[in-house]
Amino acid sequence: MAATKTDDKAGSGKAKGWIGALALMTLVAIGTGGGLGTYLVSKVEKAVDLKKKDEEGKARKVLTYTGDLSLRSVGPLVTNLVDSGDAWVRLEGAIIFKTGVLANPDVTVAEIRQDVLAYLRTMSLAQIEGASGLQHLREDLTERVGLRTKGQVREFIIETLIVQ
Repeated sequence: MAATKTDDKAGSGKAKGWIGALALMTLVAIGTGGGLGTYLVSKVEKAVDLKKKDEEGKARKVLTYTGDLSLRSVGPLVTNLVDSGDAWVRLEGAIIFKTGVLANPDVTVAEIRQDVLAYLRTMSLAQIEGASGLQHLREDLTERVGLRTKGQVREFIIETLIVQ
């Protein structure tokens, strides 16, 4: 009987050691999980804040015009192209300028119409084909309008362009 008591004491000591190790490992796992969770939450919050700032910055960059600008239609222009008597072009556009900068906007629009019409008469069909041709035409017209008005007109916008 004495042997069974010592075996019970040794077995309960091993059980206590096993339970202690298990408890220690559980505490380490809880601490590691909590620390990692806190770290990840802080990283996610920083990423969300950074994304919001980027989106706000993009929204501000899109708005290139302010409230003190005016838009004036140039009206439809119809002319033939230089390379063919059969190809006709109709262009409708508008100009953007700062309100109050042009002394007489109606006279300026008439001068711009005359310049744009003269420029279109020098264009060939190949020059205005495709997306790049349209982009080049818009840039050229904006440059010509800027030269005519000494930089007072900010941009020439092509509203419609029909080639027939």
